[in-house]
Amino acid sequence: MNPWRNISLWMDQLDDPLQARPSLQTELHADVAIIGAGYTGLWTAYYLKRQAPQLRVVMLEAETAGFGASGRNGGWLMGNLLGEDRLLAGLPTAERKASFDLLHGIPDEVASVVAREGIDCDLRKGGVLYCAARYPEQEVRLRDYLRELRALGLSEDDYRWLTPSELAAQLRMANAYGALYSPHCATIHPAKLVRSLARCVEGLGVELYERSPVIDWQPGLVRTAQGFVTADWVVPAIEGYAATLPPLGNHQLPVQSLIVATEPLPADVWAGIGLARGQAFSEFSRQVTYGQRSLDDRLIFGARGGYRFGGRLRSGFNLTEDELGLRRYLMGEIFPQLRNVRFTHSWGGNLGMARRFQPHMLRDTRNRIALSGGYGGEGVGASNLGGRTLADLILGRDSELLHQPWVLSDSPISSLKRWEPEPCRWLGYNAIIRSFVHEDEVLANPRSPAWRRRLAQAVAARMESLMG
Repeated sequence: MNPWRNISLWMDQLDDPLQARPSLQTELHADVAIIGAGYTGLWTAYYLKRQAPQLRVVMLEAETAGFGASGRNGGWLMGNLLGEDRLLAGLPTAERKASFDLLHGIPDEVASVVAREGIDCDLRKGGVLYCAARYPEQEVRLRDYLRELRALGLSEDDYRWLTPSELAAQLRMANAYGALYSPHCATIHPAKLVRSLARCVEGLGVELYERSPVIDWQPGLVRTAQGFVTADWVVPAIEGYAATLPPLGNHQLPVQSLIVATEPLPADVWAGIGLARGQAFSEFSRQVTYGQRSLDDRLIFGARGGYRFGGRLRSGFNLTEDELGLRRYLMGEIFPQLRNVRFTHSWGGNLGMARRFQPHMLRDTRNRIALSGGYGGEGVGASNLGGRTLADLILGRDSELLHQPWVLSDSPISSLKRWEPEPCRWLGYNAIIRSFVHEDEVLANPRSPAWRRRLAQAVAARMESLMG
């Protein structure tokens, strides 16, 4: 059995034989060398070749296209960017609206590409439901969030409050208090998108070498075990694998997200749940739970995992009994009818978390390096924006994409925020996650006294602020 099939449900479902492309065995010169054949690298290659077909673009992938987060994620194609509210808050009203419009247009941009290129990736733009589901404090936080969005100028067309009965028309959760609905999100089959994009860019003339891990890189030179590429521009598109290419690991923390998929559920079960239009949903807790209904009627359900000391990547994603148990518990609390449902697949992946939750799209003009990252788990859509932005940065085009607060047009990599050294980052990250778990346990228990509920929330909110 091909081991790449075990990466996720998504990779297991492909008709693709998953045969590796040839590895790099020689010396090449390219206009642009891209490290990593995930969404960021592929979108960058796509937009470069669309705008400048004469460019020689070479991609080097350590395993196969989609091996990383691009083939393992939860399938949310969001018209958002992590921390967008903070990034855009200081802009004049007209500029802020234009930036929000740019972000909200991401799903439609991807939809136009997949239509133009004949890519079938199960794309359904059903919007997203942020739900207050298991305890009343979620409703308070969610309404506070809505007030913040309104203060930024976002309207009912962008985020609309749903009463419990209005929510039930789309999604039925046990004891729901309400939800926010936004149309700016689609769901996809992640592996179909990443594998199709790889074939698409090859058709445009991009040279893609697989099983070619980069062992050393510097401005103008990328080296593998059996060859190297000299290039006018280098794009390290590795996100959660930044620790493998110093010094990028100083600025990107690899954390894990873990996902389960149920067996296909019968029509009568879905009639009691909803999600008929391909909506994404999230329960509004700090545990970061999320899900969607796949096109073959499975419930895909995920929650944030953890961080390993020293930024070590997690390579084995056979979930432990505790990891499976937490996801089963959370799913069962939200959908009691699924407490005993069978999981056919469980998996996870490494994602990149930037210091202060600061996504970035950067051009280091002096060293001829361009990179995009810090998506914090929202990279399916953000990587498309990143690819478009990097293409314009490399080509020297002036566009709306470049006049955004997350774009650093002429900055060295060292200008990015650095994570604290170990053991500070391990102690800090795990203390924060433990505060989130404790808050959730206290608030989910209806017998918890009011003082304890307030204390748990205050501690978790304070710990969360330390990351931002």
